[in-house]
Amino acid sequence: MEKTWNNKAWFLVLPVLVLVAFSAVIPLMTVVNYSVQDTFGNNVFFWAGTEWFEELLQSKRFWEAMARNLVFSFIILAIEVPLGIFIALNMPKKGWGVPVCLVAMALPLLIPWNVVGTIWQVFGRNDIGLLGYYVNALGFNYNYVQDPVDAWVTVIIMDIWHWTSLVVLLCYAGLVSIPDAFYQAAKIDGASRWAVFRYIQLPKMQRVLLIAVLLRFMDSFMIYTEPFVVTGGGPGNSTTFLSIDLVKMALGQFDLGPAAAMSLVYFLIILLLSWVFYTVMTNYDAER
Repeated sequence: MEKTWNNKAWFLVLPVLVLVAFSAVIPLMTVVNYSVQDTFGNNVFFWAGTEWFEELLQSKRFWEAMARNLVFSFIILAIEVPLGIFIALNMPKKGWGVPVCLVAMALPLLIPWNVVGTIWQVFGRNDIGLLGYYVNALGFNYNYVQDPVDAWVTVIIMDIWHWTSLVVLLCYAGLVSIPDAFYQAAKIDGASRWAVFRYIQLPKMQRVLLIAVLLRFMDSFMIYTEPFVVTGGGPGNSTTFLSIDLVKMALGQFDLGPAAAMSLVYFLIILLLSWVFYTVMTNYDAER
């Protein structure tokens, strides 16, 4: 019997395709168009070819911003993932404490990024901020506006406060999905707390940890709003990440061609590194 195909279902998918094309494909094509052209204003463009890409890849400014992004993402992952696992392991699994802890963990995620930046901008000030005032009262010369190290510490602590909850919630979801039979068998065998974590909890959390690492890497590598509000990329260029440098180039200097080329390279780097993370972690999971 021949199968009959009903293509009317495409009419249901068509609105989604139009929305994706309007919100993603068309802007992407516009950026690609700008990246191979130059303009002197009055909406008159000239073909530039790969000039902007060659200039970008030879730019010390670009590679320094890239290095700052990579270092920041590495520090964030190295702190937030273990800390998120630790908090999730110590959260209650039943009783009234469960909803209280879940709500407390979800609260930082509900705060808009610009508000988070504003909170920490005020919080770290020496004159009216609690953090700045008490750190200086302890004898430390803390000033995130003038000291690059203080600026980095402030941005890192701010990101940890804002996003560790995401790792906690994902890890907690993985932990509560483990059947009690595993823990009962481990108790009968006399397994230690470390053995339970190593052979039961950690393997069961691998898939949610993969999601957590990918999400946190992409978010931290694309970070813009929080450090821009707190430090504006300073002092100097110490916290000028690729996203901040891109906005300065596109809106501050109005160099549309170089900015378009940089945004495409930025996008490809994120895509490539995310694919590497995903491939390595999934292959490791398959080998176990």
